[in-house]
Amino acid sequence: MDCGIITSKTVLLLLSLIFWAAGAALAYVGAYIIRSYTNFAAFLEDKYVMIPAVIIICVGVAMFLLGLLGCCATISESKVGLGLFLVIIVALFAGEVAAMTFCFIYQGKITEDLQVSMNDVFMRYDRQSTESVAVDHLQSQLQCCGVFNLSSWVSTPWYTSHNNTVPFSCCKNQTECTGQLDKPQFLFTKGCQDQVDVLLQNVFSYAMLVNLGFAIIKVFGMLSACVITCRCNDRRNGYHPIYN
Repeated sequence: MDCGIITSKTVLLLLSLIFWAAGAALAYVGAYIIRSYTNFAAFLEDKYVMIPAVIIICVGVAMFLLGLLGCCATISESKVGLGLFLVIIVALFAGEVAAMTFCFIYQGKITEDLQVSMNDVFMRYDRQSTESVAVDHLQSQLQCCGVFNLSSWVSTPWYTSHNNTVPFSCCKNQTECTGQLDKPQFLFTKGCQDQVDVLLQNVFSYAMLVNLGFAIIKVFGMLSACVITCRCNDRRNGYHPIYN
């Protein structure tokens, strides 16, 4: 057996093991995107931002199965198995490119979508509704107040109907805070839109980098599968490498 096919089989076996780990990692990334979206679903009207996460999870599951197929096909040098492996890996490569494209597209739409939807949700704040609970959770967890800053509450019905105060979720320490804007030292001052925007941008950037890394790994997998398939065909046709 020549050095080229030994190297290719070794690389492909290692890549198959990597595919198992990569499948689990991609599934985690997809679930992380979904969880991040769910936390801020009340402030995002465009449900299609879930598309990249769904694609990533599907690719992750397929990669786990691909690793098993790669091991079996490489050890047995099955032409059919290697051909199927190559077809699937090309399809997964295309899926990851599509996921990265969707991530890039929706990364640019997040800021615009947040500004419109968050304004509407904050204007409807009454402390009782599900959206209002989401606002309180958002402000306390991200330590922010208002859409752009704490002054954003001034234009809301809540502020005018509650003695010119902001919700207690804006308070750093609720035992000392009254919600009055004349005591900003007791309030969070950063706007929630920027905080959520940065968080979601980081999530999508992280997902794009992970996808790019695994896409590069798949290129090596495709090359190795091609080398093994070609060498196996040559041996079956009676061609042998000539060494000096």
